[in-house]
Amino acid sequence: MPSYPTPPFPRQDQELPGSFMSMNPRPDHGEESWIGHGRLDGSVALITGGDSGIGRAVAIAYAREGADIALSYLNEMPEALDTRDMIEATGRRCVTLPGDIADPGTCRDIVAQTLREFGHIDILVNNAAHQQTFGALEDIPDEEWRRTFAVNIDAMFYLAKAAVPHMPPGSAIINTASINSDDPNPTLLAYATTKGAIQNFTAGLAQMLAERGIRVNCVAPGPVWTPLIPGSLSPEKVAHFGENSPMKRPAQPAELASAYVMLAEPASSYVSGATIAVTGGRPMI
Repeated sequence: MPSYPTPPFPRQDQELPGSFMSMNPRPDHGEESWIGHGRLDGSVALITGGDSGIGRAVAIAYAREGADIALSYLNEMPEALDTRDMIEATGRRCVTLPGDIADPGTCRDIVAQTLREFGHIDILVNNAAHQQTFGALEDIPDEEWRRTFAVNIDAMFYLAKAAVPHMPPGSAIINTASINSDDPNPTLLAYATTKGAIQNFTAGLAQMLAERGIRVNCVAPGPVWTPLIPGSLSPEKVAHFGENSPMKRPAQPAELASAYVMLAEPASSYVSGATIAVTGGRPMI
């Protein structure tokens, strides 16, 4: 079993969306550890937030399992190009799709570009997220509330609506929820509220798309060491991030990838409407 870093971590902060290249310790996305077994051979996957964090880990795993990747991310940054290079090193194709998915038009453009490049979509991973912490309700700006919903839940609707007509039977949609879906952190009120909505969106959409042969599930991570952490928490909280987990540490992004591969592969053909909790031992009940 790999040995992963435990807190306390060096105090650090970043401006959102942040960079994994500037984090200490640098997150593990499976760059050295993920070994593919052809579980997604011939598939095309569109992944939002694919340049870093969980999205990067999923992109690397999917490519090594045989999928071509459409990589959606906010800005043209070295992280995205590095992730593209990791994908192409496996022999798979990768198209990079910068743009702000808070804009419905961008969501439609991302799907259209993926279809022009690959002709179809087999896997849609709605992973991109935005969060900020606030100690009091009055401190949350209206614009911050709206942006959190636009990125975290509205974009899932627009992307799924555009992609589903081009997804063949056997396809999969995988949404990133959170332990906050069931156990909301009050300082993350907007974020936690969207994560609860994602769980309901997943359950309803799974029923709506069942007759088309498209499965819909979500993954609910606990604490994960990604750029969102130094980008949205105080340096003191970053230093102790994940300490209250039963495993006494946050997950590394690589530890989430197996859940996304399992939910995408054809062997999971009867798994739909499910929430897969990856929380390091914290129960979701």
